[in-house]
Amino acid sequence: MGELLNSIHPIVLYLLIFFVKIIEVAMATVRIVLITKGEKLKGATIGFFEVCIWVVLAATVLTDITSDPFKVVVYALAFAIGNFVGSSIENKLAIGTVKIEAIVKKIHGKDLTKALRQTGLAVTAIDAYGRDDRKEIIYMHVPRRSVKKTLTIIKSFQKDVVITVNDIRPIYGGYGILRR
Repeated sequence: MGELLNSIHPIVLYLLIFFVKIIEVAMATVRIVLITKGEKLKGATIGFFEVCIWVVLAATVLTDITSDPFKVVVYALAFAIGNFVGSSIENKLAIGTVKIEAIVKKIHGKDLTKALRQTGLAVTAIDAYGRDDRKEIIYMHVPRRSVKKTLTIIKSFQKDVVITVNDIRPIYGGYGILRR
């Protein structure tokens, strides 16, 4: 492997280290998210390829490192960028489910829950009392890719609504998107 590395122009080698490390770290980021969302087999499969890439890449960087320490700088920079790229990919994939909780004025509750249900969402509403008036707390389990659309619907009924969004693990039972 040493002879092969010596035959590659240093700029090409740096670029190769840079881009391969970005891919490897992006894979690691997506793998971690998949595993935490309960997708163990998909995470394990990505992990296999990720480690294969890492072993070859680490060996490449460590080969003759004292005479070319710039490889470490390229590797570290690509690691940082790979985290950013992996997070961006994961956001685009929008893996998993979130719980949205909205606290709205009672007068908006019935119409809002009806509008949300018309989009196919399962909605649970609970009567509540705020400081100044009656409220309704609305709970939904929503695919991450539908969060923006759901929040837009909620805000169209009440501008000063209180909303929290939390990632949740796979869930079972219920209506709609839930696993059985």
